[in-house]
Amino acid sequence: EPFFTTKKPGAGTGLGLAMVYGIVKQAGGHLDVYSEVGVGTAFKVYLPAVVGPAAAGPPAPVAVRGGTEAVLLVEDQEDVQQFARLALQSYGYTVLTAADGAEALRVLDAHPAVDVLVSDVVMPGMSGPEVAAALRARDPRVGVLFTSGYSDDAIDRHGPVPADAAFLQKPYTPLALARTVRDVLDRRPPG
Repeated sequence: EPFFTTKKPGAGTGLGLAMVYGIVKQAGGHLDVYSEVGVGTAFKVYLPAVVGPAAAGPPAPVAVRGGTEAVLLVEDQEDVQQFARLALQSYGYTVLTAADGAEALRVLDAHPAVDVLVSDVVMPGMSGPEVAAALRARDPRVGVLFTSGYSDDAIDRHGPVPADAAFLQKPYTPLALARTVRDVLDRRPPG
């Protein structure tokens, strides 16, 4: 499980190490963990060396345009769902949530005007691609963004992913999620 946690509800997300791992891997680095009962745990982060002059200052912040569109977020891991919901809401989006495909369809019955689906691929019951197919049967213009922490072959076993759907590997940052959602929304056909 890419997001396994032993924390009790309300005691934090338990995603700290998963986020560190994702950031280190994106930077081309390596994370080494050593743990011994009664002694403790040591984490070593190895990042690639930079060759050349140091940057003159901090990089300019990357602006990501948010929006007011409606996002249907389907995520079966409660902590990940909460993280993604808060991230999207901080960029102005209206976020409807569901823990699985059946709940997503019930949410759509109550709120049929959804602009983009953000769904985990691998879920119990209906998979993300099945949810996307049901949603697009109602409105073919809906943008689709799939997320997953699983390998490509595990994803492939859960149904065909639409060719025009975007994909975001877990763990992701709030900025990466907001940027990808905006890209999906901007690519939708007019109408």
